[in-house]
Amino acid sequence: MCLEKKVDVRSLVKKYGKSLVLDNLNFQICKGEIFGLLGPNGAGKSTFISILTTLIKPTSGDILIDSFSVVKQPDKVKTGIGFVPQDIALYPMLSGLDNLNFWAGIYNLKGREKRKRVEEALSVVKLEDRAKDRVSEYSGGMKRRLNIAVALLHKPDLLVMDEPTVGVDIQSRKYIFEALGRLKAEGRTVVFTSHYVDEMEAFCDRIAVLDKGGIKAIGSVEELKVKYDVDNIEDILVKQGY
Repeated sequence: MCLEKKVDVRSLVKKYGKSLVLDNLNFQICKGEIFGLLGPNGAGKSTFISILTTLIKPTSGDILIDSFSVVKQPDKVKTGIGFVPQDIALYPMLSGLDNLNFWAGIYNLKGREKRKRVEEALSVVKLEDRAKDRVSEYSGGMKRRLNIAVALLHKPDLLVMDEPTVGVDIQSRKYIFEALGRLKAEGRTVVFTSHYVDEMEAFCDRIAVLDKGGIKAIGSVEELKVKYDVDNIEDILVKQGY
């Protein structure tokens, strides 16, 4: 149970035609925790993330974020969310700094406050020394880190990340999770999807195992190990037949 709820998922259903993608999800994400969604391809993770970030609407049910409805109050929800999609949303011929300045303008940041936010975002993802280089010269991991920096410019209380470490180098992976630890220390909430069990075990306060549109298990790493009588989270997936 959460002492303070950040996200409240209520009877969430998503269908595409006759295909049931999310099947009556009910769970909470606590304020200030790192919450992971684990599951195979087609489990419904990206669909859930798309509803959480107001990109699509559910067929029925709702998600409340700080008591604001993603269905009825999407504009209020958006202001408090930073979203890092799987796809890189950057301008490759511009520098990292120019990309951040552009997106800061989209957030209506100006002057001293804009410069401060850009500097802070670069610092979180450890890209200060490459800020003036073109993004086309960045490695895949550096691009993902810059994508995270963009999502942090407006200081969201909730950071949502869809497969943030796919295809990244070891150093960038390390920097990404250092950044998540820093955000948690600041009291922010992080939700991310991943196929990598070791990431979940190392960094998540709680994990939800999603398959075929339903939550099969939810809890801390230790709680899940005890429940399924296993030594690691990967063994849960084996038991579930993933």
